[in-house]
Amino acid sequence: MNQSRLNRIIENMKKDGIDQLIISAPNSLYYLLDEMFHPGERMLVLYVNKNGDHALIVNALFPNAQALDTKVIFYNDTEDPITYLKDLLIEGNFGTDKEWAAHFLVRLMKQLPNLEIEIGSVSVDAARMQKDADEIAKMKHASSVNDETMKKVVELLKEKKFSEKELQKQIPGLYELNDTFEVSFTPSVCYGENAAVPHHNPGQAMPLENQAILIDMGGRTNGYCSDMTRSFFYGEPTEEYKNVYDLVLQANLAGIKAVKPGLKLKDVDNASRKVIADAGYGEFFTHRTGHGIGIEVHEFPDVSSVCDMVLEEGMTFTIEPGIYLEGKFGVRIEDVVLVTKDGCEVLNNYPKALQLL
Repeated sequence: MNQSRLNRIIENMKKDGIDQLIISAPNSLYYLLDEMFHPGERMLVLYVNKNGDHALIVNALFPNAQALDTKVIFYNDTEDPITYLKDLLIEGNFGTDKEWAAHFLVRLMKQLPNLEIEIGSVSVDAARMQKDADEIAKMKHASSVNDETMKKVVELLKEKKFSEKELQKQIPGLYELNDTFEVSFTPSVCYGENAAVPHHNPGQAMPLENQAILIDMGGRTNGYCSDMTRSFFYGEPTEEYKNVYDLVLQANLAGIKAVKPGLKLKDVDNASRKVIADAGYGEFFTHRTGHGIGIEVHEFPDVSSVCDMVLEEGMTFTIEPGIYLEGKFGVRIEDVVLVTKDGCEVLNNYPKALQLL
């Protein structure tokens, strides 16, 4: 058990008015236990209360849990694990994380109809939002691996014409060259007008002369995610493309410049969005400016115009403005940033100047 991380969650519970809490999300359990479980349909929860008591309830199919530095309660497939959970409860309300399966919660509610139920995820999310020194080191390394992998992807593009799908299939193997055996998400490879679809699913399109290319990719290295988007051009770009590319780059840099403890995430979104809106392309920036990132590629909170979350040192999130012109091309430039004492540090360093392939 990572006691310092657990203590942060307990302090958050007290501030949030949560008397007791179960944590079922595998990534949150990994955050605390440094062990990744995949329980499938079986119940797996870490029970925590405001007094600091905690216990893991887990199926006997996972005997490795016995080695964890916490109280472990095993059950088998002939038993109802809700019974063990009921025995742990103290007086007060009960917080459940947002990922606990409804059928477990309903069973608990039927057995304890007067139990006051709260959504307790925020107590965990707020702790995970601020990265400690070990997490920051892992985030920096993950992003450096992403830089190296993007470099290899571009080298492949220069050597040979791959279809979107063919290039997408190459990317996991390139990560493995740097001991990264899991992608953060399915890589996105977009050619030409396909780049105007922010979440385009790669197909059989081939890169053509005088065509835009957009690549969005990330790997999960030592349990932590990277994420980066770079836009390129195959051939000679039009003036319109160069103008749009420069706008997106300036929006990315404006967002980075706006990051400072004490400001709000919506201030970062507004800084990026204003550059694009002032140039007349506001309607073509169709998504939020970014998202939290860490053990998961999309974590709490988001970088949007409605997010009032105050920036604090140790937070990590993406800044990824884009412009998408249907039937023509799309441009997105994405970086991961770490909030520092007086600003931020950009964790990935792959060049952002327009590259012609």
